[in-house]
Amino acid sequence: MPSTLTPQQAWGLLEAGNERFTQGTVNHPHQDADRRTALENSQSPHAVIFGCADSRLAAEIIFDVGLGDVFVIRTAGQVMDDAVLGSLQFAVEEINVPLIIILGHDNCGAVTAAVDAMETAVMPRSFMRSLVERILPSVMAAKSKGVSDVNGTVKEHTNQTVHRVVETSSAVAEAVAEGKTAVMAVTYSLSDGSVHIGDTLGPVRA
Repeated sequence: MPSTLTPQQAWGLLEAGNERFTQGTVNHPHQDADRRTALENSQSPHAVIFGCADSRLAAEIIFDVGLGDVFVIRTAGQVMDDAVLGSLQFAVEEINVPLIIILGHDNCGAVTAAVDAMETAVMPRSFMRSLVERILPSVMAAKSKGVSDVNGTVKEHTNQTVHRVVETSSAVAEAVAEGKTAVMAVTYSLSDGSVHIGDTLGPVRA
């Protein structure tokens, strides 16, 4: 059955989990055999986390959640493609997830490659080029605001992705307009494990 949480309540659970993580008081909830059995035939996650594929950005760990709590999508540099958009549509339309988190992090390798490509006018080869091409609009948006460092660009890229998701996915846009779902930019600090809110669309505080 779908989650009964509001976007605000969903973020409250994730925020509390991240606080436990940063303080070293994690609960490791919903990771036992009973939880696994309960989820055999259905799921009702309270958030989608669309984040970078970086090995240091394990969503379930940094938000101290367990099986069935979050619907996770990951690509390098949280770059969108048809598979990502289809996954978001499924989460919103089929399981009515009330919150979409766009999760970036400092010192992101994909964003660093895009910043370097802009500065040197040299594009990486093969499929890395496709990643960089999809991040370059965010690099240009950051530069237009006087931001050129990687971590500042990560924040801008995360914010830009919030707006692109809503502009690109009619399913997400409809859910946001109806107040069913919120889309929130969040950046993660590798050094202390904390998360910081950026742009937000929909019924949840920013």
